[in-house]
Amino acid sequence: MDEELEDHYAHLAETYDSTWAHRPDYLDWMEEQITSRLELRRGDRIADIGAGTGLFLRRLLEYATENTPLVCVDPSQPMLDRLPSDPRLLPVRATAEDLARRPPGAGQDTGSAPGTSFDAIVIKEAVHHFSDVPGTLCGLARLLAPGGRILVVTLPPKLEYPLFQRALNRFAANQPEPEEIESALRDAGLEAHTSCAAFPVGVGRDHWLKLVENRWMSVLSTFSDAELADGLAEIAESADPGPDGRFDFPDRFAFVEGRAPEGGR
Repeated sequence: MDEELEDHYAHLAETYDSTWAHRPDYLDWMEEQITSRLELRRGDRIADIGAGTGLFLRRLLEYATENTPLVCVDPSQPMLDRLPSDPRLLPVRATAEDLARRPPGAGQDTGSAPGTSFDAIVIKEAVHHFSDVPGTLCGLARLLAPGGRILVVTLPPKLEYPLFQRALNRFAANQPEPEEIESALRDAGLEAHTSCAAFPVGVGRDHWLKLVENRWMSVLSTFSDAELADGLAEIAESADPGPDGRFDFPDRFAFVEGRAPEGGR
């Protein structure tokens, strides 16, 4: 993670959970999307890459134990500091690239969970930060146990959010296509496929503008204060919040799944 992005998430940590992603109905929906695809069993060795503040840990924790803790990997210490205090959690300050470079069989001295491999790895809305998407996914795939699963949850390049056009364009330019992620998992020796699902979002106009002003998306941190002010003015002028004063839009996700052969590779 570069210094600018690290500063962004350090600044954001206090307010990170103020988006619709903190709503119980959204959490229930996303947790179900993740756990059903990973086919988890109690005692599975699980890694959450880009765990952030642990927003989606509740159902994952049901499968963790003190002997097989859920490994929460994030490069931002302020984010990790906000994780729940639970012996079934193992916070690891590292990037996905750091973990991907770990030799298979390495232990806790390299920032891993107990054991030599993972039964499940989840990467939610973090793959666009990877400096080398195919290489990093290949390295993470090597850490899977036979039959292990990896799930990449990602936004498509074309967002349907009521953002200003320059932000939408910049996001699209830096967001990998789900097909590219699926191809990378196949190249890493995994069976892979992609499915999509959307959550209906309704956000009040004033709250939405405040989220954008606070640069809640990492792409917004790439704009200067003046550019962001222009963008906020564009949203206020051109985006239609509807008669109830809300912006209604789908939060659409691609779920890219990969599975290691049962007999190993």
